[in-house]
Amino acid sequence: MKSAIITCAPTGAIHTPSMSPYLPVTPAEIAEAALAAAEGGAAIVHLHVRDPEDGHPVQDVGLFQELLAIIGESSDVVVNLTTGGSPHMTVDERIAPAVELAPELASLNMGTMNFGLFPMLDRFTDFEHEWERTHLGNKGLIFKNSFEDIERILKTCGDQGTRFEFECYDVSHLYSLAHFLDRGLVKPPLFVQSVVGLLGGIGADVEDLLHLRRTAERLFGDDYEWSVLGAGASQIRTAAISLAVGGNARVGLEDSLWDGPGKLAESSRVQVDRVRDITTALHRETATPGEARKRLALRGA
Repeated sequence: MKSAIITCAPTGAIHTPSMSPYLPVTPAEIAEAALAAAEGGAAIVHLHVRDPEDGHPVQDVGLFQELLAIIGESSDVVVNLTTGGSPHMTVDERIAPAVELAPELASLNMGTMNFGLFPMLDRFTDFEHEWERTHLGNKGLIFKNSFEDIERILKTCGDQGTRFEFECYDVSHLYSLAHFLDRGLVKPPLFVQSVVGLLGGIGADVEDLLHLRRTAERLFGDDYEWSVLGAGASQIRTAAISLAVGGNARVGLEDSLWDGPGKLAESSRVQVDRVRDITTALHRETATPGEARKRLALRGA
């Protein structure tokens, strides 16, 4: 089997600072978490930024520049900037950092969907900032990613040399990706990130994963790299399934705050260590940033 590409997302737009004292907020904290993950074996770091004062998700180009400067001084890890941002943002807000900074890799969500974070209010009840409760409790939240939006991002960022991590939350998103492949707006090798376990998308059962895998194989043949992102408690289990069948995995506090039942992960590095141990047990190597760049046809840092 090929070496496993491990992606780490140390912070994001789902969880809030009151949910875990270990969630990095400032650019320095996020950079520290990303560098630790890279030292642990992550070839790619998927990056969001937050307001340093209250921790709410933002797409501030200056904060991204500060973050990237710290990482770039110490590591050749592949940097993957979000164009997803937060479902509460406009598309213009979401893509601004990628347009301004032209990263070698950026995420791209492949379909509009319901986005249900409100079940988290059953577990978390005490919040330091009022935005946190509002952010989680919105039952009318729609994550808008229309064909027009996707095409715009592909053309705007792709013309700058940016390639994409295609985040697919359901089987229909794979067919949408195949549509853009048929039109020549994306080119292989495709980096397909199967996102499972979020309310509004596909579940995290093994049958769900294998259905996604079979569909991707049928649509893309040998022209793609498959990775799995499992939300919450499904993170390590779904990563293990992907790694066992030759795929890749994404972990990090953006996607799960946990290091086992009822135990908060003290860092994203802990989760990287978990999947690296699984990779080793399966007699696979972990990919270096250079290997990831070659397999994903990235232009380089």
